[in-house]
Parts: sequence; structure tokens; C-alpha cells
Amino acid sequence: MILAGDIGGTKTLLAIFDGQNCVIKKRFDSSNYTGFDRLLEDFLVLIPNAKIDTACIGVAGPIVNGDCETTNLPWKLTCNEISKRLKTSNVKLLNDLEAAAWGVLSLPESDFVLLNPNAKRQIGNSAVLAAGTGLGEAIIFHDGQKHHVIANEGGHCDFAPTDTQQIGLLEFMRVRFSEHVSYERLVSGSGIELIYAFLKQSGNYKNTVNLENAKDLAAEIGKAAVEKRDDLCVATLQLFSKIYGAEAGNLALKCLPYGGVYLAGGIAAKCLPALQQGAFLEGFLAKGRYRGALEKIAIQVCTQPEVGLLGALHFAQARL
Repeated sequence: MILAGDIGGTKTLLAIFDGQNCVIKKRFDSSNYTGFDRLLEDFLVLIPNAKIDTACIGVAGPIVNGDCETTNLPWKLTCNEISKRLKTSNVKLLNDLEAAAWGVLSLPESDFVLLNPNAKRQIGNSAVLAAGTGLGEAIIFHDGQKHHVIANEGGHCDFAPTDTQQIGLLEFMRVRFSEHVSYERLVSGSGIELIYAFLKQSGNYKNTVNLENAKDLAAEIGKAAVEKRDDLCVATLQLFSKIYGAEAGNLALKCLPYGGVYLAGGIAAKCLPALQQGAFLEGFLAKGRYRGALEKIAIQVCTQPEVGLLGALHFAQARL
């Protein structure tokens, strides 16, 4: 049997598969645990007699020498410790976007929504971005026969404003993050909240929905924007989408993903109507002389919420 997992800053999803059959699956709130070892124990007690042969887990953080210190959690995961607990040497940690990329490669077309119908998916490299607790990125290199996934931490690259409004946003952000303002600071759940605060202080947008007591402010902003109940929320998601598109375009220029750009993560699927309004494409294509080249690249939103988990399973079955 295979233990597959997807560890994020907000939630952790673990499952055990026997072939393609899911024997058990459980979601955990990551913040409730100080480390992965205790969470793993809480999962394994649910199926004490399981004989696990292979484990593959996607983790939100860089993988160095097979181990990972998570980016948005105080956790350190090592293949050695997990191997000891599971009593199998066949353990692999993947970067979470690396796992999502393998998931993208295994999903049916019905799990994707095309943002730019005039573009056509071609054979070649691909790129994957996922905005959620943070911003993850991965490149899928195609050598002419096989795919190879290249993990990276591109979401932590410097945010580069593209107009006067975004220059103001950068100054607003520098008050809070004086040393470094990355794309992840804006293209994420917390980023939506910060963009909302920036636009609200301008006084230029009608604010009819009171979100002061919202438990999940980013989610409520997104919902109000999609339903067009509040001008400030609509403007927030529009600016978020434009910046998201700009960074997707940056990644596209670096790997020329004529095989497609894929947007995974919970935000893209939940805010799909906003991404379809045009601001994302505007940001993506605004690359001067290379606009024409980017117009040929298909951009697809992945609507499968468990793409990372399924990618870990796919990798384990195909590569371990």
C-alpha cells in the first residue's frame, strides 16, 4: 500500500491507497501540530494494521538532500524519520508544487478550465503556479519523450510593480515587510487581505459589505467579489488577478511553457469567475515585444482540490 500526502501551511491531507483504491483519507489542520511526527501518529492509529510499502509526500518548502524545513510551518521532515516510523525505506518527499505538477500530468481534461480559448495546448514545457497560504511554482520540462518536474521557490522573487497603482501598493507593503516584498506576499490568501487594506485606505471604492468580523477575510473578500456585492472586493480581486497574471507571465518567459500554464491551489478554483474577467490575462500578456509569444500559451485552471495528493500518488506509482 502507498501512503500519499500533501502538506500545506493551512491543511495537511494524508491518504493510504491500495492500487487506485483509497483505503482511508484524513484532513488535518496543520497549525494544530508542532511537528509532522505527531500528526502522522494521529493518522496511523486510524488504520493500525496497514502495511505501507511506499510513501510519497508533497511538502510546502524546499527539499534539500531529501529533507524539508517547511516554509509556513515550524516543521522539519526527514525521510529517515518517516522511514523508521513506517518501517519502509521507500520514502520520498517532494516539494508541494512538484507534487501538484505530477498531479496535473495525471488528471483528465475535465479537471481544467481554459482561460484563453484562442490558445491551443501544444507539446512542450509546462508551468504550474498555485496561490494559497503562499505562492508555489514548478516547471515541467519535456525532453521530447518524458516529463521532468523542476521544483523552485520562484514565489519568493521580488515583486515588481507595473503601473502607478502597484508602485503605491509596493510602498504600502514596504511599511509592513521592510526587507523584502515578494510575489507571495501579494499572490496568496494573506495577500488578498493586504491588497484589500491598501485599496480601502484610498477611499476610491464603495465598500458596502462589512467584513470586520470575518473569520476568513480572504475567502469573504473573494466571495463578495465573485458575487459582485462590493466594489472594494471586486477591485481587490481584480488587482490580485493582474499581479498573479504578471508573475505567471514572468515564469512563462523563463521556461516557454507551450505545453500550458496551470493554475492550481484553492484560490484559483474558488475565484475562477474573477480570473475569467480579463485582469489575469492582461497581467500575463503585458510583456512588451513578447506579448505575441505568450498569446500562444494555453492557461488552464485546475479545479481538482486534491491535485497535490494525487500527484504524490502518481509519482509513487510511476517512479518509486
